[in-house]
Amino acid sequence: MTAGVQTLRGATVVDGTGSAGRNADVVIDGERIVDVAGPGTASDGDVIDLDGLALAPGFIDCHTHYDAQVLWDPDVTPSSWHGVTTVIVGNCGFGIAPTRPSDREMIARILENVEGMSIEALLAGIPWTFETFPEYLDAVERTDLRLNVAAMIGHTPLRLYVMGEAATDRAATVEEVARMRALTAEAIDAGAIGFATSKSPAHAGAYGKPVPSRFAERSEIFEIAGALKDCGRGVFAATVGPGLYVDRLSELAQRIDRPVTWTALSASATSPTAKETLERQAALDGEVWPQIACRPIVMQLTLADPFPFARADAFTEILARPHHERAALYRDAAWRVRARADMAEQFGGRWDRISVQETEVHQPVRDRSMVELAAERTLDPLDVMVELALEEDLRTRFRFILANDDEADLAAVLRDDRALLGLSDAGAHASQLCDAVFSTYLLEHWVRDTGVLTLEKAVWRLTGHPADVFGLRDRGRIAPGCFADLVAFDPATIAVGEMHRVHDLPAGADRLVARAEGIASVWVNVRPVVENGADVPFRSGMLIRNGGGR
Repeated sequence: MTAGVQTLRGATVVDGTGSAGRNADVVIDGERIVDVAGPGTASDGDVIDLDGLALAPGFIDCHTHYDAQVLWDPDVTPSSWHGVTTVIVGNCGFGIAPTRPSDREMIARILENVEGMSIEALLAGIPWTFETFPEYLDAVERTDLRLNVAAMIGHTPLRLYVMGEAATDRAATVEEVARMRALTAEAIDAGAIGFATSKSPAHAGAYGKPVPSRFAERSEIFEIAGALKDCGRGVFAATVGPGLYVDRLSELAQRIDRPVTWTALSASATSPTAKETLERQAALDGEVWPQIACRPIVMQLTLADPFPFARADAFTEILARPHHERAALYRDAAWRVRARADMAEQFGGRWDRISVQETEVHQPVRDRSMVELAAERTLDPLDVMVELALEEDLRTRFRFILANDDEADLAAVLRDDRALLGLSDAGAHASQLCDAVFSTYLLEHWVRDTGVLTLEKAVWRLTGHPADVFGLRDRGRIAPGCFADLVAFDPATIAVGEMHRVHDLPAGADRLVARAEGIASVWVNVRPVVENGADVPFRSGMLIRNGGGR
């Protein structure tokens, strides 16, 4: 599909390399850029005037969870509203393939607890036309996509596929590990761009049990990752946890001779700082890219789905219960005793970061913290939170600042080229946060408002850098031969629009979304998907197999 020759004229071209922006004519044809010429010198095809705008490569979101959503929402919203032209799925070792028919509900329940996805939306929305990972890639490729999608194979569905129910109980046998390695190689051969896993203690899945990847010994993870070395391509991605952190990830990167990326560097006032952790990682050998988010990590949670508290054993008990039984456990005095102790151990003095956000019956205490309310009521903050929630049938939404609350530490890491911009979690926790706006926020806050980053460095972080790490060939640059994934925006007005809640997921499930301001046009493989700030009906995205093109 082509749109004819077009010359984009008058913009300041920020080419994704970090080089200074310059005025130039960009000529595009047949899905690709064919020339970057002096201003006013190209005259091929239709001339589109972008005077006063910046023209950048399309933004790349390397940490999303659109694995399921992309099959029912080919527009991949809200990412497509924010200049994103390529998304990478399969992060944290989660996904929906390979999956046997008998395990489909289990996979949905894992995503419900660990990624805050509506199980009703998952069960209603996923068209299960696949079982193996290559079949999943084929299903994505058949979808009329608005954006480009690249996928990693996830350890959790892989382990469940090979081991069945034992995946959530024990270490794998030598034969099972060999089978997982072979299936990973098969996935890479079919087009997967990497393998992802998680050892995070916060990742409690179906019925409150640790997700399958958390039962994997380090030897299992290293052995499966060896498939990337065998294939000579692919990225290893991890959500860190016990036995899988800075030193071990450096060891793995050297062993497989492939890029490694991990989540997440967290900028906070506590020690060690994100900058110190980055220095520690950089002192070791191997190509390892810690990921950092560019926004404070803030969730709007209900006690009906208390994912952020999953590190605390008492809340793992909650996640193990069906929704209709959770209120009874919150009322149990013995549970509250356990919960107070567990929360003190895992979250310490963070109660001042939790406040009432959305409520129909508690308006007088809206925006007030649990610490303030606990002092007034001479109660423990946990009891205040639980009582407020129970009075509203667990529908009260609380605002919880989880991480990235130290602006100075975050700024230091964003200026450091050794960190990779990621962790938008787009497609996950949809009712709790909307960090799919990260690209717009970066340009609004860190470039225009604070001046921490130059426009050129910010665009490199959104384009050329992730393209290089993940091996996305001919993406992330404005240069002859590159795909015409482009975004034109006004640096003076680009901004995140108002956040609001909609009920547009399958089964009427809700999510938070926000539009972008100041983004004029977006092209995906030469076709415009946004023109003059408005969506247009073209869907010209593609499945990116092995980092390449069609």
